[in-house]
Amino acid sequence: MIRRGYADMREHIDALDNAGLLRRIDAPINKDTELHPLVRWQFRGGIRESERKAFLFENVIDGIGRRYDMPVVVGALAASAQIYAIGMGVDLDQIGETWRRAISAPIPPVEISSGRCQEIVISGDELTRRGLECLPVPISTPGYDSAPYLTATNCITRDPDSGIANMGTYRCGLKSPTRMGLKMFVHMGQGGYAHWMKYRTRGERMPIAVVLGPPPVVSYCGPQSLAMDVDEIAVAGGIAGVPIEMVRAKTVDLQVPAQAEIVIEGLVDTEFFEPEGPFGESHGHINLEEYNFILDVTAITHRVDAILPSIISQVTPSESSVIKRVAYEPRFLGHLRDHLGIKGVNRVALHEPLTNLRRVIAVQFVRDTPTTEIWRALYGCASFDSACGKYVIAINDDIDPDNSDAVMWAMAYRANPGLDIEILRHRGRGHGPVETRGNGEDSALLVDATLKTDMAPVALPTRDYMEHAKELWEKLDLPALSPESPWHGYSLGDWSDEWDALALRAAQGGWRENGERSGQRRRSDVDPNAQLDQEAKGTTP
Repeated sequence: MIRRGYADMREHIDALDNAGLLRRIDAPINKDTELHPLVRWQFRGGIRESERKAFLFENVIDGIGRRYDMPVVVGALAASAQIYAIGMGVDLDQIGETWRRAISAPIPPVEISSGRCQEIVISGDELTRRGLECLPVPISTPGYDSAPYLTATNCITRDPDSGIANMGTYRCGLKSPTRMGLKMFVHMGQGGYAHWMKYRTRGERMPIAVVLGPPPVVSYCGPQSLAMDVDEIAVAGGIAGVPIEMVRAKTVDLQVPAQAEIVIEGLVDTEFFEPEGPFGESHGHINLEEYNFILDVTAITHRVDAILPSIISQVTPSESSVIKRVAYEPRFLGHLRDHLGIKGVNRVALHEPLTNLRRVIAVQFVRDTPTTEIWRALYGCASFDSACGKYVIAINDDIDPDNSDAVMWAMAYRANPGLDIEILRHRGRGHGPVETRGNGEDSALLVDATLKTDMAPVALPTRDYMEHAKELWEKLDLPALSPESPWHGYSLGDWSDEWDALALRAAQGGWRENGERSGQRRRSDVDPNAQLDQEAKGTTP
């Protein structure tokens, strides 16, 4: 066990290596044209999440031939849920409970006198001469991005009135050795923007520390939507179970994680803005050039052997979407179960591929959950996070929420649009391209696609026949199977014991006996296609 109680980024990378979840690349890789596209293929190349790995690039060059001593790591935070769990220091099935405990019982950080993040200090003339240019910052979306961008950021600011710190993940685009463009989303309630507004009222520039590669338990807190008065570093302490060690920054009045790889200190202008972008954003579209914040760098500090982390974002699935998904889903479920007291809800699944988690939500219920509980959950999901829940769909527990085909199947057969759909209007536009219609407002569609009455069984061979056929398939040395739900038939309530007996006789070759049975039940007082009544269906063979 690490003596301080949690792993730093270097120790985390070693743990990934020991688990077989790290690829070391020692060939020269161009950070401006090759690095992110190479890693991108494990998200867009049909590779299963369980097979994704972190990439450590040990021989980094740039577009004009410069070579960097500092390695770059991508995917080390959340190329997969397994990598995320290692960073959290818990098993996969403990992630949700760990987040709930950390948020409900945060542990304030502790200040120490010195930290490895300040072994090297770049300031003054040295900062002006080379500054940000000494960092091997990759271009995330070659062909669209206007500059190298810091993406794995943990931007620390502090409320000038309350003194409570906030940490958020904001993109930072390089502009000069001492200047970056900073994007804070003004409509998403980000804490850094609220602090900036207070500094603007005071006529002062806002101190900021852009932390790269802190301990993973700290990194995971930056992208989360926590309450404005919650210190994310204290929540990180709650995850670790011990206080996070912090040191005083060199040129701004802020504390930073002592074990971080790199810290960029600076001041954010509160009077002027500059054009910033284009940049490929996490919502999966290019954020076009717009006026944004100016960050003037006052110092750069880092470890002697620092590694620069970068994350794959943009079109999902991505590293940034995994970071959000594994934390957001249990938080949504906890909100419905613990805060709203909704019964019967099993799981909340945020659709990840292409839609970026926030737009499509599936809420899974046990069969026969009361309609009132289903609708309370649909409204609860739509209101929990202003950026999430454009389409919220209730499904039963026989529907795999990770299979969009299965969700569409439930909507096709279990929802009546005239009875089972509600539209919520006057919602914020969320995270994504700007909608020019409707005064920029968005809306939400709520769909109850759960079973309302008994239905006929799913028309696939029942489980025992399919399992036998799978054994036969494997004996014949046919291609490996990856079963997709539903892969066998099962009852949805409208079925009888007598029909079970008919099917068994047919499978055993007794179909003529079934024919004799039906011949004995001829009637002249029914119409073609008429359904059998309950008595005619029978309940016993």
